[in-house]
Amino acid sequence: MSDSLLSLKHVSKEYSGNKVLKDISIELKKGEIHALIGENGAGKSTLMNILFGMPVIHTTGGYEGAIEIEGKEVHIKSPHDAMNYGIGMVHQEFMLINGFTITENIKLNREITKPNLVSPVFGKRLETLDIKKMNEDARNALDILDMNIDEFLPVAGLPVGHMQFIEIAREIDKTGIKILVFDEPTAVLAEAEAKNLLNAIRKLSQKGIGIIFISHRLDEIIDVADTVTVLRDGEHVVTKNVKDTNKYEIAQLMVGRKINIERGEGINKNIVDETILNIKDLAVAMPGERVKGIDLSVKRGEIVGIGGLAGQGKLGLANGIMGIFPAKGEVEFEGNNLALNDPKTAIKSGIAFVSEDRKGVGLLLDESIESNIAFSAMQINNDFLINFGAVKLKDSAKIRSHAVKMIGDLDIRCTSSMQMVGSLSGGNQQKVCVARALTLKPTLLLVSEPTRGIDIGAKKLVLDLLKQLNNEGMTIVMTSSELAELRSICDRIVIICEGKVEGVLPPDAPDAEFGLMMSGSRHTEGSEA
Repeated sequence: MSDSLLSLKHVSKEYSGNKVLKDISIELKKGEIHALIGENGAGKSTLMNILFGMPVIHTTGGYEGAIEIEGKEVHIKSPHDAMNYGIGMVHQEFMLINGFTITENIKLNREITKPNLVSPVFGKRLETLDIKKMNEDARNALDILDMNIDEFLPVAGLPVGHMQFIEIAREIDKTGIKILVFDEPTAVLAEAEAKNLLNAIRKLSQKGIGIIFISHRLDEIIDVADTVTVLRDGEHVVTKNVKDTNKYEIAQLMVGRKINIERGEGINKNIVDETILNIKDLAVAMPGERVKGIDLSVKRGEIVGIGGLAGQGKLGLANGIMGIFPAKGEVEFEGNNLALNDPKTAIKSGIAFVSEDRKGVGLLLDESIESNIAFSAMQINNDFLINFGAVKLKDSAKIRSHAVKMIGDLDIRCTSSMQMVGSLSGGNQQKVCVARALTLKPTLLLVSEPTRGIDIGAKKLVLDLLKQLNNEGMTIVMTSSELAELRSICDRIVIICEGKVEGVLPPDAPDAEFGLMMSGSRHTEGSEA
């Protein structure tokens, strides 16, 4: 009996004459973890949309090729069909309902009921929810993921890392799951959480479930996957056994050129002995990322990294300074006290912010790329406006010219500057967020998770851009869950643990030092941020 679980045979797809997939063939075996990798625009999302029968495929002429599950050709015309064939997906962008508990999200549309006094007369629709049994199922799914959180808690306010695990628990809980697709599952997770998740993926594969693992983190692919398929520009480049390759070869195959995110040599010559940002006893009420009294100073010209595990407060720092969440304490910027809880004042003073929450805070999804890039500068600095006395009109030509330049500088993959931001891939949306912040021409750039969900080629581009901006005089505070990125460009790295500064390390400190500090196992006395 064949152990073939899923076969995609000669799959092609075009949109409006533009061929985005060209004769792709991939096979997934039972219990196999098959990594799928490629830059943004390589065709990964389109391939998964075909597998899930998404409407965007069938309303644009369908696709060529065939899908076989366990040797039989299937026609998946809707996500409901995909579910019936035992295909589940964990999305990069969350599909949870904030007003529901963890259990209610996991069991949504698959609720368990039990008879009551009236249901024998009026039918099953009036049965009572079996909360006890639903909680037990949810608990079992969370336990597989080593998720130590109460299943009856509401989802609203949980850290993004927790939400990702709940998404995965929901898929695990479904009966009859044969194939699970993970789309950038660790993009929002810190290293310890990502490790738990990879262990959970291994457990699922040992049960015979076939895993398609989409990730830009090459170390994870080498660590967890059995096979890797590389796509580039809609074409199948190679499928290899992971044991026969390495992350450097995969990166080169994916982008068609050598890519290396390593620390540049030398000392940052831009740093001057002048404190540009001084934070005293800052507390921020950001749900899931609370800051409980941080002291930190940043010198002009520095790139300071903010690291730590998810839920420890690292994301709360920039969100508090920018007034996105309630904050108290003292923040001094360029020698002046900065009014807290006032985003407009923060931006006017010369601070720009690239949020980790690109859809909730960062972007106007129903507006064009050019409108998103220019919006803040128009609102705050009155840029891109033509004055006719008391009347101000939008300078559309200047906005478009600037947007086209930013699209080129940041390699934003799009049809034009008029394309709606909501239709871009996640990585390209992130680049638009960066473009909007840079358009403000800030003195200080606060950037949180700047490469979340971006492929390695685009990561290097964004990190190189941050270094270039720093060389041109911009001070940068970068928060990231990816320690390797912080180490590649930062002058020093501040580790946040339990809402406070645990310590400060140079980027070339040993891995163990970072690990101990991030887990709160090493309390450094006398460290000053």
